[in-house]
Amino acid sequence: MKVGILASAAIFILTYCGIALGRIPGLRLDRAGIALLGAASMMAAGVLTPEEAYHAVNLDTITLLLGMMVIVAHLRLSGFFRLVNGWAVTHAHSPLVLLSVVTLTTGAFSAFLVNDAVCLVMAPLVLDVTKRLGLRPVPYLLAVAMGSNVGSVATITGNPQNMIIGVISQISYSAFAAALVPVAAVGLILVIILVTLLCWSELRLPKVLAADAGPSRVHHSQMLKAILVTVGVVVAFFAGVPVAKAAISGAALLLVTRQVKPGKVYREIDGPLLLMFAGLFIVVAGAEKALLSPDLIEAVHGLRLADTWILTGVTAALSNLVSNVPAVLVLKPFVPGLPDQQRVWLVIAMAATLAGNLTLVGSVANLIVAEKARAAGVEMGFGIYLRVGLPVTLATLTAGAWWLSGVSGS
Repeated sequence: MKVGILASAAIFILTYCGIALGRIPGLRLDRAGIALLGAASMMAAGVLTPEEAYHAVNLDTITLLLGMMVIVAHLRLSGFFRLVNGWAVTHAHSPLVLLSVVTLTTGAFSAFLVNDAVCLVMAPLVLDVTKRLGLRPVPYLLAVAMGSNVGSVATITGNPQNMIIGVISQISYSAFAAALVPVAAVGLILVIILVTLLCWSELRLPKVLAADAGPSRVHHSQMLKAILVTVGVVVAFFAGVPVAKAAISGAALLLVTRQVKPGKVYREIDGPLLLMFAGLFIVVAGAEKALLSPDLIEAVHGLRLADTWILTGVTAALSNLVSNVPAVLVLKPFVPGLPDQQRVWLVIAMAATLAGNLTLVGSVANLIVAEKARAAGVEMGFGIYLRVGLPVTLATLTAGAWWLSGVSGS
């Protein structure tokens, strides 16, 4: 038994260190490969049986994420996001207006669609817009990354960690949104204000901006179908339909088409992210089985995690140590012993998401924007991001913790 405990601890620590670093030195393993290696090691070491490992994978979360990826893919392929891009170009007559439009648009999309997928679409569009308008792109790219993270806090489908929390906690979509939409709304305003103040030298331009929308290939019938299905899925979420069922049903309906080749849609699916989720579920299950003792649970509860402010700080720190999705899975076993568990889960969702704005590696969304920028010859380095990310994170976390403390009466 002692060997099993040591093996489980070693696998858990090494897996999470690998996830935090994003790679294993000397090997060509990404985060998905590291998570799968950790999962296989848990079974090979005898910590989990194959049946226990299969049972540990939360298929509702995987299904929900897959369904949302397919829906976003159809919106992108139909030209919906290019149409939004054209509207932004023709209506943004000053850098500040453009910054506000980029932040609010990205945040609104991320509130209902997966924020990582939204960043994959919005970052290239913003790079194109700023190039044609003759603007420095970095402030607007920061707005995409930070607006996406903040906007995604609003609903269960905003980001992967919220999906996990929604499925585990069984909080209804409407209750989740009612508690966290105000946090997202205030957060987006704070992003606009702080990016403006900290990037003022790059945003102040005396001239009025003017540019045409540029060529935009739009498949009108397919776009209409994608929009109607997306709206229908969101309505189903609020109506109480299980989120995984609603998302995968909408995705399946969109796949029934004569206009879009399935291969184009499948290429939009982030397979490595789905694999990483599956692997992490198994790794955490193995650690729970071998390491979670009553004494450990009691010791963690001694940290007073029921306090909104303390839980916010612990979640934010852990999220920046190992990333937000692994942080949520680490905290999961300790929630059942706490009072007012719905509030606790909402605090974890808020803090894990908003903490992603602290550094460039704080969330996958940030890395996506940075990679798209680098591919276009634009450098958005760690220091540049931190200079804006630190005040944005502190301000939004404070606002979020204050709001949830007031709502819960804690």
